[in-house]
Amino acid sequence: MSWYESLTDLIGDTPLLRLSRITEGISATVLAKLEHLNPGGSVKDRIALRMIEAAERDGRLLPGGTIVEPTSGNTGVGLAIVAALRGYRCVFTCPDKVSVEKRNVLRAHGAEVVVCPAAVPPDHPDSYRTVSTRLAREIPGAVKLDQYATPANRESHYHSTGPEIWAQTEGRITHFVTSVGTGGTISGAGRYLKEVSGGRVRIIGADPDGSVYSGGTGRPYLLEGVGQPGIPASFDPAVPDEILAVHDRDSIETTRRLAREEGLLVGGSSGMAVAAALSVAKNAGPADLIVVLLPDSGRGYLSKIFDDEWLGRFGLTPPEAGRATAAGALGDPAWIALTPTDTVARAVALLAETGRAHLPVTAAPPPVRLAELQGVVSTASLAAALATGRAGPGTPVGEVADPPPPTVGAGQPLDAATAAMADGGVAVVLDAGEVLGLLTGHHVNAHLAGVDAARAHPPEEET
Repeated sequence: MSWYESLTDLIGDTPLLRLSRITEGISATVLAKLEHLNPGGSVKDRIALRMIEAAERDGRLLPGGTIVEPTSGNTGVGLAIVAALRGYRCVFTCPDKVSVEKRNVLRAHGAEVVVCPAAVPPDHPDSYRTVSTRLAREIPGAVKLDQYATPANRESHYHSTGPEIWAQTEGRITHFVTSVGTGGTISGAGRYLKEVSGGRVRIIGADPDGSVYSGGTGRPYLLEGVGQPGIPASFDPAVPDEILAVHDRDSIETTRRLAREEGLLVGGSSGMAVAAALSVAKNAGPADLIVVLLPDSGRGYLSKIFDDEWLGRFGLTPPEAGRATAAGALGDPAWIALTPTDTVARAVALLAETGRAHLPVTAAPPPVRLAELQGVVSTASLAAALATGRAGPGTPVGEVADPPPPTVGAGQPLDAATAAMADGGVAVVLDAGEVLGLLTGHHVNAHLAGVDAARAHPPEEET
C-alpha cells in the first residue's frame, strides 16, 4: 500500500511532456513542465507552502492567524490549501479582470475575496495591492505574505523547480522559457540552472506586450497573472538573458492550440510562454533542449480564453467570410480623442470641426486599450450638461464624460454591433483589446447604403 499523509507532500515533482504537434517543423526538442498538475492546479503551490513556512518560522504568522494576500487567483489557491490544513483564515484581494471561475475556486476553499479595479496604478488606494496592505493592518492577527517582495518566492523555485528540471533533463537542457509575473519563477529556477550549468543554459522570459519586463510602460493587457506595471522586489533582473514581448492575440491563439492539438488545457500565461518558446525553437538546432514551464490549468479561464463570445467581443476572432462586420462599418477613421483635462469648450469645438457625434476620452496615446478608455462625450451629453449648469465651458471633460459604451469585436457581424448600440447608440470597436473607434448608427446606415461613413456628414440630429 502507498499513500501520502498531506496534500502538501504532492507539491512539485511535476512531469515534463514533449510537445510534438504544435512544434511541427522544429528540429529542437521542446519539453513542457506541467505545473497545472500540482494539487492547487498551478506553479504557485510551490511558493505558497514556502511563504507560509517562512512566516511561521519568523513568528509573523501565529496559530489561528489570518493570511492576507493580493493575488490573481493561483497564489491564493495554494495559500488557501495550506491554510486549510494548518487552521488559518484567508482574505484575498483580486483585480476585477480575474475570471469568475478563479474567484469561485478561492471561495470554495473557504477564502474571503475582495475584488478591486484592475485599471488603476499599484499605489492607488483602490488597487488590489494597496487594499491588501490596509486589510492586513486592520484585521487583528493578520499578516500579508506579499509574493511580490518575500525572498521565499524565488527561493522556492531555486530549491525545487530548478533542480527538478536539471535532474529530469539529466543536465541536457539548453534553454529555459517561462512567463514572468512576480518574477519568482524565472529568478529562482533560472538562477539555479545558470549556476549548475556554469552559465550555459539560456534563461528566457515571456511577457505581455505592454508590461515593464519587456520594455513596456505598464499599459493594460488581457492576460491575467503575468506582467507588471513596475518591477517587484521578487524579480532579479540579472538572471534572464532575454525577455520577449508577446501580444495577447498570439498568447491566446497558442493557448487554444495547446488544448486542441496537444490535449493540454492550460491558461493564457502557458500559451504566452509556449509562443515565446516556439520563437526561440525556430532558431535552435536538433541538439537543443528547450524546457517551457506551463504555470496553470485552463479551467480557470473557461469564461474567457476558451469562450468564443468573449473572444469575439474583444476582437480576437476573425470575421466570418462574406459577412458585414463592425470594423467594416466603422471604416478607417482617423483617431481623434479628448484628454480628461480638455475643456467642454474644446470638446464642443472639436465635435463641430470633425462632424462627429461622439469622441473618446483618454489620457493614453494610440493604440488605446480598452482599460485606458475613460469615457465618451457627445454633442447631446455636453448640451445637457451646459443647459443644466452641471458644466461650464471651462469644465474638464473628464468630469462630465459618460462611461465607456458597450464593446463589440472588429470581426463581429453587424447584428452584434447594432445590439451593442441598442441603448446608447454607440459602441466601442475592439481589435485584440485595442480601440479602433466609436461605432454609431450613422456608420452602420452609411455602410449598408454603400457610403463612405468617414466622408459622409452625419445626419442633423447627431450634430
